[in-house]
Amino acid sequence: MVVQAKKRELKEAQRRKKQLEERCRVEESIGNAVLTWNNEILPNWDTMWCSRKVRDLWWQGIPPSVRGKVWSLAIGNELNITHELFDICLARAKERWRSLSTGGSEVESEDAGFSAADREASLELIKLDISRTFPNLCIFQQGGPYHDMLHSILGAYTCYRPDVGYVQGMSFIAAVLILNLDTADAFIAFSNLLNKPCQMAFFRVDHSLMLTYFAAFEVFFEENLPKLFAHFKKNNLTPDIYLIDWIFTLYSRSLPLDLACRVWDVFCRDGEEFLFRTALGILKLFEDILARMDFIHSAQFLTRLPEDLPAEEVFAAIAAIQMQSRNKKWAQVLAALQKDSREMEKGSPSLRH
Repeated sequence: MVVQAKKRELKEAQRRKKQLEERCRVEESIGNAVLTWNNEILPNWDTMWCSRKVRDLWWQGIPPSVRGKVWSLAIGNELNITHELFDICLARAKERWRSLSTGGSEVESEDAGFSAADREASLELIKLDISRTFPNLCIFQQGGPYHDMLHSILGAYTCYRPDVGYVQGMSFIAAVLILNLDTADAFIAFSNLLNKPCQMAFFRVDHSLMLTYFAAFEVFFEENLPKLFAHFKKNNLTPDIYLIDWIFTLYSRSLPLDLACRVWDVFCRDGEEFLFRTALGILKLFEDILARMDFIHSAQFLTRLPEDLPAEEVFAAIAAIQMQSRNKKWAQVLAALQKDSREMEKGSPSLRH
């Protein structure tokens, strides 16, 4: 018995040593990556960001200490939003909150086309959604350190884009940005991110364009995972059932936060295509399990993914996905489907009248 106990002790000591060595290796690797990003890449962003070396480093995950800076540069600021504009939108949002809480009904001229009821509904939904944003972290809820920042960004956005307003899911995107950027820069990144074609199609609920995105996704689904694709077709498991939430929150509600941030890293590099490639990677990872499930169990599984997803396995599955179909890349497939959709709309009498 003493010999067995000693063996167990030795095995445990070896396991702890291995863990410690692995942790040291990871920390050293992150430390080296931080130096490379800070000293080589960020000062020469315009010439280096699309180089092979940087793309490879990017795939491995951006170190948290430089993540916000890299995301800001990669997302860009095509809308030319300034910190001053954020302050103006935030002041307007605060004025509106005060007005609603005191029962006022004054309407600003620039969004007079949007009823007070719509604006009130938006503000109520923000309040409700904030309480449901990363509840396990307990930092965005009332009284938490990031509650006011999240409230400010979402409120300011409804004033900046009253035509879009607040849509469920936005709070998760804003929250991830807040964890990596200060408030004004998070608002700039948030507004520019939501202005990208895929996000705008989903947040404005442009059904025709959303269906085109789903159709493009299915082209690559069938190409990469033909057996699972056929199984889903047989069970009438359509992409909207699982993709909508993944796209709306950019995976931040569906995946562990550190893994979601790694998905965001490459999404900032590759654009919307990577969101759909990630979806295919998840389907590939669980292909064998999903192939044995019926409609209900598949839908439940995909809308509540396992909480302990290993990042390396997920990224290995994503890497195995080829985003090329009959020599056409994602953008070409999507453009061709959009063209077909437009032509069908033109040719349909019911849609013309």
